[in-house]
Amino acid sequence: MRRLLIATAAFLLLGATQATADTVVTDYQDPLQALPSVSRPATDSCTVTAMHHVFANSYGQPYVGTLTPPSSCAGDWTKVVLDWTASSAGRQYDRLAGIWIGGAEVARTSTPEPDPTGITWHFDKDITEFSPLLHQAQPFVVDLGNIVNDTYTGPYDVTVTITYFKADRHHPAPRQADKVLPLAADHNSPGWQALGDGQTYNAQVTVPGNTAKLTAEIYARGGGCEEFWWSNVPTSVSQGNPDAGLCGGGTYREVDVAVDGHPAGAVMPYPTIYTGGVAPMLWRPISAIDAIVTLPYTIDLSPFIGTLTDGKAHTITLTPPKGIVDVWTLGGNLFATTDPHTKRVTGELRTADVPEAQVHTDLTGTGIDVTATTTVDRSWHTEGVLHTSQGRITVKAGGQWTFANTTSLTDSAARQQTTHRVDGAYTANGRTDRFGFTLDADSTTAYTDSNNYRIDATVHMGRVLRTELGHGRLLAFSDDQIDTSGGFGRTNGQLTYADGQSSERWRGLDDTGRCLDRTLVTAHGWVTGDRTVNARCR
Repeated sequence: MRRLLIATAAFLLLGATQATADTVVTDYQDPLQALPSVSRPATDSCTVTAMHHVFANSYGQPYVGTLTPPSSCAGDWTKVVLDWTASSAGRQYDRLAGIWIGGAEVARTSTPEPDPTGITWHFDKDITEFSPLLHQAQPFVVDLGNIVNDTYTGPYDVTVTITYFKADRHHPAPRQADKVLPLAADHNSPGWQALGDGQTYNAQVTVPGNTAKLTAEIYARGGGCEEFWWSNVPTSVSQGNPDAGLCGGGTYREVDVAVDGHPAGAVMPYPTIYTGGVAPMLWRPISAIDAIVTLPYTIDLSPFIGTLTDGKAHTITLTPPKGIVDVWTLGGNLFATTDPHTKRVTGELRTADVPEAQVHTDLTGTGIDVTATTTVDRSWHTEGVLHTSQGRITVKAGGQWTFANTTSLTDSAARQQTTHRVDGAYTANGRTDRFGFTLDADSTTAYTDSNNYRIDATVHMGRVLRTELGHGRLLAFSDDQIDTSGGFGRTNGQLTYADGQSSERWRGLDDTGRCLDRTLVTAHGWVTGDRTVNARCR
C-alpha cells in the first residue's frame, strides 16, 4: 500500500480546504531550477515556432508537424537553441515527453504538476549538434501522453521554438559530427520504445563509409514501479509480501548497447525522480535533478567502425536493465564524424570486453522489515584499429563505476530509507567523462485508508559531472545538489497537510566557460532566496 500511495500521490494533492494543524499549500510558484540558461550569441538570428499544441487526451496522439529552416538564416550556424514553454492549470499527473526532429531525439523531459490557479515553466537546450539535420525541412514530433477528465483536469499547453544563430567571423560554426543517424524506425512517429524485461530496441542504421568517429547518445527512463528503481526491494521480498504494494527487481540498473549482436558497452542511469515522486510537495517549486532537463548518456562506438563502413545496414541494440518489473523507455541517436580525405575508413575490432555486471545483494531482517545492501564494481572496455587518411589509428572506449545502495524497510514497511551512491567515468580516446550520483531518501507513511493518511519525507539528491581532455584539461563541470523535505495527508477525506521546503545549489561552468554558483531556497512552495555569485571551478 505504501508504494501505491507514493505512485498516486500526485492525484491526491489539490483542491481541498484549509486545515488548522498543518500548513496546506494549494498554490505554488512557477517551477524553476538553478541551472544556467543556454547563452545566446550576439549574431543575426531567426526564430521559428516549431509547435504550439495542447496535449489533453493525447496518449497515442503525438503532435506531428514539419520544421523548416528559415530562409533568412540560411548557411552555417554558430548555435541552434530549442526553447520549451508550457502551462497547465488544475490537477494532473507528471507526464513524460520527448521531441524528435527528422527521427532524432533532441530532447526528453517530464512535466511539473499544476495547481488550481495554473503554472508556467520553461527550459532551453542547445541542439547545435543536430545541425546536419536542420538544413532541410524535417518531420517534427512531440509525444506527451496525457489524460483529461472530470478528475484530472489539467491539459498541457506547449510551445516549442527553434532559434538559429548565424555564424560569422567572431562566432564560427563549431566543430562537430557531420552526420546524425537517428535510431527511430519512423521519422514521423515518436522514436522511443517502452520495453519490459527481456525485450530489446533494435535499430537499423547505415553508417557513412568514411566515418572516422562514431558515438551513441542514449536516453533512458523507468516508468511505473521502475520510476522508483533506486528504492525497489529484492523480488523475493515483494513476492513474499504481495499485500504490501512493494516494487521488486532490486536497486541496480544499467542499459546495455550492442552492435550487430556484439556487446559494445553499458551506461549507468541517474536516479531521476518525477515531480510527483515520493511526495509532490518536495518538488514545488524546485523540480528534481534530471526531471525537466533530462540528459542523455554517451558511449563511443568508434572501435566498431571497421565493421560498419561497408555500406550495409547494421543493427544497434539497446537493452533495458535486467530483472526490471515495469517498463523503461529507451531511445537515441548516433553521431558520425567523417574523414573527408578518403572514401572509406576500414579497420578491425581488437577487443570487446563487456562482461555482464556482477550484482551482489545482502539481505537481512525478517518478513517485511528488511535491509538490502547492493554493491557492483563494474567495468568494460573496447578497442579497435582504424585505417584513415592520417594512417593507422588505435581507438579505445570504456566505462567503470562503483555502485552502492542500501534500502531499509522498518515499522512494517511504514518507513523506507535509501542511501544510493555511484561514482564512475566513461573514457574515449583522451576524453574522460566523470560522474557522481548521490541520493538519500527517507519517507514515513501513516496509513489507515484512502481518506486518512499522512506521508512525510526528506530527500537529498546530487549529480556531479566533469569532462576532462588530455592531461586533466577541464572542458565541462557541474555540481547540482538539492535538499528537500515535506509531505501531505488527509483526514476524513479532507486535505489537512501539504507543505514543503527545499534548496538547490548549482555550481559549474556555463556554456561560455564562466564558472557560476547559484543557490535557491524555498518554503511553502515559494522562493525565499535566490543568489548567484561568480565562482572558481576546478
